[in-house]
Amino acid sequence: MKKAKENSATPTSGPLKIRIDGKEREFDIENPVLPDWVEDNKLTAGGYPYDKKMKSDEYDGTLEKLQIELVKAQAWLQSTGKRVMALFEGRDAAGKGGTIFVVRQYLNPRTARNVALTKPTPTELGQWYYQRYVDHFPTSGEFVTFDRSWYNRAGVEPVMGFCTPQQHEQFLDETPHFERMISNEGIHFFKFWLNIGRETQLERFHDRRYSPLKSWKFSPIDVAGITKWDDYTKVRDTMFEHTHKEFAPWIIVRANDKRRARLAVMRRILLSLPYEGRDLDVIGKEDKKIIGEGLSFLGKQD
Repeated sequence: MKKAKENSATPTSGPLKIRIDGKEREFDIENPVLPDWVEDNKLTAGGYPYDKKMKSDEYDGTLEKLQIELVKAQAWLQSTGKRVMALFEGRDAAGKGGTIFVVRQYLNPRTARNVALTKPTPTELGQWYYQRYVDHFPTSGEFVTFDRSWYNRAGVEPVMGFCTPQQHEQFLDETPHFERMISNEGIHFFKFWLNIGRETQLERFHDRRYSPLKSWKFSPIDVAGITKWDDYTKVRDTMFEHTHKEFAPWIIVRANDKRRARLAVMRRILLSLPYEGRDLDVIGKEDKKIIGEGLSFLGKQD
């Protein structure tokens, strides 16, 4: 079993009964020992196609090459005035922040921004729902990433009761029209969903709970969400059904292995931008085992 150091400055919860693959399990986030059934399945959970993580040497070498290509792509954006906007969505602990970090790591921060909004202010609650996100859209030559986006209304809000069923339904109806305008505006628009298995999520929650460096990431919402896996799956599938469009497709990345997921995201961006000096041999081909589009790619494996 995996044991971690205790960190008392985090939320607490009692043992939880959860059902995975037809088996009832007990998971106690307050137990510093990670159960064997989580440890043994944290990588392969949900039908993940690899049983070992990518080796660090291979990852580090490929990452640097792709980051060089991203720097070239940013220079192209600045010289042409083109714009890029990428949304990163997924369950809690899916790896959104780490993926955004490596994408932006060597980009010029003057024209590469990340947007991670807190809960709406009273003023924002009185605005058109999309308004506070539009305020952060890219201007000429900018590359903007969103660590969660307007899709909060398709996921955490309906599951946790933060919006009404009518608001949820209206969002699903209106969002394709909103995103068609983004496409028509000529913005290079990416919607990434980082998909993880259930044991993967539990292991990452446990790691956050007992890591002095990551404990700030762990919240009461995480605890509440542990037993709502099926609810989140249902609203996710509904979201894909309504908002996966040819002009704004959902790009699904199986993200149990963070290394492979990060490289897959970077490749998709680089292969989609016709920037000057693009080296297709360096970028390489996509790994179709872990990246695809739309609900059909998941095959209902989680």
